[in-house]
Amino acid sequence: MVQQLAESVTLCVCVCVCVCVERALALCWEQADPEVWEQWREGRSPVFYLLTQGRTGQRWRSERVPRTGWVYRNVQHPESVSDHMYRMAMMALTVQDTSVNRDRCVKIALVHDLAESIVGDIAPADKISKAEKHRREKEAMDHITGLLREDLRKELYQLWEEYETQSSPEARLVKEFDQLEMILQAHEYEELEGKPGRLQEFFDSTQGRFHHPDVLALVKSLNEERAQHMAKAEESSSKNNGDQKSSSSS
Repeated sequence: MVQQLAESVTLCVCVCVCVCVERALALCWEQADPEVWEQWREGRSPVFYLLTQGRTGQRWRSERVPRTGWVYRNVQHPESVSDHMYRMAMMALTVQDTSVNRDRCVKIALVHDLAESIVGDIAPADKISKAEKHRREKEAMDHITGLLREDLRKELYQLWEEYETQSSPEARLVKEFDQLEMILQAHEYEELEGKPGRLQEFFDSTQGRFHHPDVLALVKSLNEERAQHMAKAEESSSKNNGDQKSSSSS
């Protein structure tokens, strides 16, 4: 039990470090800091530079890359790409299916949207073709992984490509986590705003896209809770309308 707990803590720490790396990389590329390349030429680790020197000046204004879907729906304080990937990684960490490589699922979750630190979160509403979206993200991954040593460069790029092509059970499961995290976040925003049902289109877009038993169980629980909240809101609205009519007639 102690060993399992230690392993879980270690993996969580790795997750946090990877999220920090993603944010630092986003800052570096957006600012196009020539000092990174100077560090590279001097044989120092650019990742170390990013983690230790990337917080100065005004750079933190670029820290968050917001999820575009929430921005378009006027959600206040929308989650960032890093927030999204972190919670997906936690989903992967707690998966019960022993037929998939859990650690690989965590890695794929952390890498799958890494390119968005440069190209941004391209949503369907942006009307950009899948081919063009892939081209931009591939170019971004080439840039990002180019900062790393060869073995790590290959690993991160292969993880990203595996997700893009959906070529493994782990990649397909993480894709379901991607959709699950989205509707879970939509439900949370509805609750925060006190408007159950406002973000229904995000739930509609996931119809028929969940297949894994673990994910289906979570989706079922989420839908049941959401339905209860929507029914309660409808009941409260009807009662308020009834009270207003009674007040008007009297």
